[in-house]
Amino acid sequence: MDSQTSQSSQASQSPQTPQTPHSFQVDLRGLVDLLSHHLYSSPKVYLRELLQNAVDAITARRAGEPGAPARVRLYAEDGALRVEDSGIGLTEADVHSLLATIGRSSKRSDGLREARSDFLGQFGIGLLACFVVAERIRVVSRSARTPDAPPVEWTARDDGSYTVRTLPVTDRPEPGTTVYLTARPGAAEWLTPERVLTLARDFGSLLPYDVRVGEEAVTDLPAPWDRSYPSPAARRVALARHCHALFGFTPLDSIDLDVPVAGVRGVAYVLPQAVSPAQRAGHRVHLKGMLLTERAEQLLPDWAFFVRCVLDTDSLRPTASRESLYEDETLAAVREALGERIRSWLTSLAAGDPERLAAFLSVHHLGVKSLARHDAEMLRTMLPWLPFETTDGRLSLEEFAQRHPVVHFTRTVEEYRQVAPIASAQGVGVVNGGYTYDSELVEALPKVRPGTVVAELDADTVTAHLDGVDADVELALAGFLAAARAKLDPLGCDVVLRAFHPLSVPALHLDDRAARHEQARAEAQEQADDLWAGILGSLRGSAPRARLVLNHLNPLVRRISALGDPELIGTATESLYGQALLMAQRPLRPADSALLNRAFIGLLEWATHGEGEQR
Repeated sequence: MDSQTSQSSQASQSPQTPQTPHSFQVDLRGLVDLLSHHLYSSPKVYLRELLQNAVDAITARRAGEPGAPARVRLYAEDGALRVEDSGIGLTEADVHSLLATIGRSSKRSDGLREARSDFLGQFGIGLLACFVVAERIRVVSRSARTPDAPPVEWTARDDGSYTVRTLPVTDRPEPGTTVYLTARPGAAEWLTPERVLTLARDFGSLLPYDVRVGEEAVTDLPAPWDRSYPSPAARRVALARHCHALFGFTPLDSIDLDVPVAGVRGVAYVLPQAVSPAQRAGHRVHLKGMLLTERAEQLLPDWAFFVRCVLDTDSLRPTASRESLYEDETLAAVREALGERIRSWLTSLAAGDPERLAAFLSVHHLGVKSLARHDAEMLRTMLPWLPFETTDGRLSLEEFAQRHPVVHFTRTVEEYRQVAPIASAQGVGVVNGGYTYDSELVEALPKVRPGTVVAELDADTVTAHLDGVDADVELALAGFLAAARAKLDPLGCDVVLRAFHPLSVPALHLDDRAARHEQARAEAQEQADDLWAGILGSLRGSAPRARLVLNHLNPLVRRISALGDPELIGTATESLYGQALLMAQRPLRPADSALLNRAFIGLLEWATHGEGEQR
């Protein structure tokens, strides 16, 4: 081993030299840019931070002095803002420790960790957010905890520099804090009196202390849902006005949201128009009186998309930006409790106010159906009231089941449109289960109404309810039926002859999902190459084919059946087939469209040819 290798080996085995730790250097302007463009949704949050600091300071002082004054005053003019509070204040040591250290919070020190639930601020960002609109922040404070300590002034600029100095007692004779903001270029609009008053009322209307902008009151307590009213009707009117002021609509109804265990009080307003279940609702959430967010999406269960909420809570956790809620077990429990409150409101309507329930369901039946699918109690309560499209009109399943021994239903709107007119004429009751959740709820009917028979309606069932024709009549029309079947056989459709009402319907096209699947498979097989054609051919099913049911009672069908020309019979049959598809409002395949064009032109040629011979 050479000397160099030996030295290297000894060095690797010797203890490492201790390294001196270094502190991060923070670019304040870069951090402010991060806050304004990524953490906060709008510069307006600066005022929430100022109000929050003031309210927390008052709360801290009152913890030791219950009778201490509780005032917050805001004064805005000429691109500057002054915020005064009668809170606990700061000493010079507090200023160096708290205001000059990013991320540090007074709520984390001085034995207040256990009492943090009394404070709005939890993250220690504090005044830093004010740099979003200000280029200079000046804080003058005097401590209530240390009465002998002189007032202290802290002045900071957005370049990251700050100064601290003590002041004469005469500059701040009473405990508390005053914050002065000087607007940064282009941000003066955020410090105008009108904007400050609007933001202060938006954020702080439910704060527990006396907050004013100049002489204008900001707080408006008690909250509308906690006030006393001369009558329930007067309360509904007042809450409706409150809803219109907040959300811009007059609600169908209001639902009290009182969950004392979770520290939640508020109200849910029922939307007056239907909305998509996929649309995320935005709710207003106040945290200990301070507006946290106007767009809380995870506050209610997904099925409760028909309400908009405003509430105050002291238990939910905000995210770092304090503009949304932290998803945890507490929020999940509150969501479940609020969902139960809305469910109880629906149950009470069903029991005691059917008119209001009917008005609600006429707009929001889809949301209730969604809830009933997963909630057995709600299914039992609401199913008798939910409206469904049926051959007897728009009825509840309870009414429909009382009229028909068997509740037939279809799984698609197309199937319902095929059979509804004919089934109704034959006395067969059918429910359209093609809309969202409807077929699932119809199938659940026996759970709520024991003994009810529910059956899916298919082509065979409809055909079985149609009257057959005499055997000798069908035998006499064998040639006509053979020509008609030959014409439609390439389309995968059979032809049958029946007698049914209404007489005005010449033909009925019937199929089911299995027949449509087989038809789609056959079409794909025709267009595929040899390999895929062989694979698709092996998947051929034994499903019944679609059928065109001709109405022997219809005068037009009788005249067509008397024709002797097979070609003309084929053209007429194609016309009846196309007309039956259109009546059922079925989407037309390319082959169906070609058939309709061919039949139409064929009939025109036949009609004009006959006219020419007469001349």
